[in-house]
Amino acid sequence: MSRFPALLLGLTLAALPLAAQAVESTPVRSPRATVSLAADVAAVAPGESFRLGLRLRLAEGWHSYWRNAGDAGAPPEVTLALPEGVAAGAIQWPIPDRIPYGPLVNYGYKNEVLLPLPVAVPAGFTGDSLSIRAEATWLVCADVCIPEEGVFTLTLPLAPRAVPSPIAAPWFEAAEARLARPSPWQARAGAGAGRASLTLTGAGIAPAAVKDALFFPAEPGVLDNTAPQAVVVRDGSLTIGLTLAQGVATPASLEGTVVLRDGGGQRAGFDVATGVGGPPEAAGGLALWHAMLLALAGGLILNLMPCVFPVLAMKAIGLARLSGGAAREVRWHAASYTAGVLACFALVGGALIALRAGGSAVGWGFQFTEPAFVAAMAWLMLAVGLNLSGVFAMGATVGAGQSVAGRGGHLGAFATGGLAVLLATPCTAPFMAAALGAALVMPPAGTMAVFLALGLGLALPYALLGVFPAAARLLPRPGAWMERLRQGLAFPMYGAAAWLVWVLAQQAGPDGVLFGLGGAVVLAAGLWGLGLAQRAGSSEGGAGRGRIAGAIGMGIAVVVAIALLPRLSAAPAAAAAADPGAEPWSAARVEQLRAEGRPVFVNATAAWCITCQVNERVALRGPAVREAFAARNVAYLKADWTRGDPAITALLRDQGREGVPLYLFWAPGAAAPVLLPQILTEGLVLDALGGS
Repeated sequence: MSRFPALLLGLTLAALPLAAQAVESTPVRSPRATVSLAADVAAVAPGESFRLGLRLRLAEGWHSYWRNAGDAGAPPEVTLALPEGVAAGAIQWPIPDRIPYGPLVNYGYKNEVLLPLPVAVPAGFTGDSLSIRAEATWLVCADVCIPEEGVFTLTLPLAPRAVPSPIAAPWFEAAEARLARPSPWQARAGAGAGRASLTLTGAGIAPAAVKDALFFPAEPGVLDNTAPQAVVVRDGSLTIGLTLAQGVATPASLEGTVVLRDGGGQRAGFDVATGVGGPPEAAGGLALWHAMLLALAGGLILNLMPCVFPVLAMKAIGLARLSGGAAREVRWHAASYTAGVLACFALVGGALIALRAGGSAVGWGFQFTEPAFVAAMAWLMLAVGLNLSGVFAMGATVGAGQSVAGRGGHLGAFATGGLAVLLATPCTAPFMAAALGAALVMPPAGTMAVFLALGLGLALPYALLGVFPAAARLLPRPGAWMERLRQGLAFPMYGAAAWLVWVLAQQAGPDGVLFGLGGAVVLAAGLWGLGLAQRAGSSEGGAGRGRIAGAIGMGIAVVVAIALLPRLSAAPAAAAAADPGAEPWSAARVEQLRAEGRPVFVNATAAWCITCQVNERVALRGPAVREAFAARNVAYLKADWTRGDPAITALLRDQGREGVPLYLFWAPGAAAPVLLPQILTEGLVLDALGGS
């Protein structure tokens, strides 16, 4: 008896080569991949099932594809020829990897993968063996994509009971461990205005258990695959922020695979399918009252931002007019200015809501991404400066000794409020970013409420005069000093116009500067002529031919300037200004750098964003920060939103932001970035880098 186990062991070892031949076909080889057909059994049995699998072993640097290949590519396909009565199911797809590929993102596999599919043998199947013939096609990509194909044959002996293959079993076990399971959690989805969200709720979801998540859509063309997916994990719920593909209508349902990563780095996939109902949920969304409170604080701080400084000139003159005025007059002026601010914020908010409902990806300050708007604002600043310098008058004649206190009125206060809003949009004050990010995924009524709260914050210092009109008596009395103040305050307006022309240079290059300055000269000539006509009419005791001629000349100047605006919009985008050590941002590049284990710092900025420019000069271009970047091998990526970019808009929105600046830092191996404040200092940046 002692010889029998040894004999059995010897026979088993002798049979191993035959078993290996039985469970795997002859492979098809290329320099890119080795592909074969495998089975998880060494022998099949009637009435039992087994699994076949297309086994792909990919060369270094090459990849193949999941059932949804992403932005490009095609999944492998297998066509089986089986004996009568034997039936095969569909491929069971292991969870994929997200593979950046140039400006695209694909879903697929690297190294080795086995794609299993079940096969059922009928109970009445007879014969000595089961012969299988498979025709397969697969696409492999690196710098180029090459389609490959092969024909595979496999013959499995019949036995009373199926015999598992000890050789192939590990391949199938590894594939089975990577298969997605039905989700044990309740799922809900929302979508609208180019965004979507997927939320899972139930036991077992917690920040300690889920470190990262990705959603892979089942169908191509539904989502923008390059857009980052913001993930918020709370006890009992997980929300993934998604971006719909450009031009795609709001889907009726959302289906795909959610891949979760735990603290130990293990990945698990879960299939989900749910209808889409209501707007998307904000990643880290705020309650309406919270968003309104942050908006109110942000609007108040906005008064101190450099964007609004030119309007302070007009505010100062308005306040000087109120000195010594009756309480009723003070209240009416304060109310007019506040109404102008709120009306303009309502227009901006309404425009954002309408554009997003139409599928456009726009955010805070979106109008400054259009060169024609920037030029029009530069011309407006020039016109206001010329008015303050006394070149022409708005709605009144200009006389050498005319009192400034007689000009303005409620319409002027209303217009000043509107102008303050337009000039404030290039800036993002503290608290504003979170409030606006939450607002623009709320229903329209909630969005508008947050925008009006922001406007109330901006108007609050002036509005308080309406509540306490007696405070106006503390201001200096009107006098000749006001005329000098008015003329002196024209220069901030000229400075604002010069800055906007610089923005044009960043957006549209020399052509932008040419058309912007050309329009400014035409308008200045028209306004100068209008001023001459106004003074001539005043000296003659009434309006005459000169005033009519001046108005006509001004009208011609406006028409000529407006005719230049389409040329500005059509001007080619200027090359981005060189920033030593920075490279252009792309979502694919971020993923590539993170996969290499490098720390990544992303600066989302725009030339027209004064806050951005100040932060760069104060915090990001200093030697201490640049030395820290070099010492830690930090990749510095710059996302330039100067002329708008849907991919950068998606980046902002996925971080719960609706405008620039945005600063993100990924430490090596971090699942999520650190979000830095909108107002930067060298110390804040160095502290963020210190953790890497």
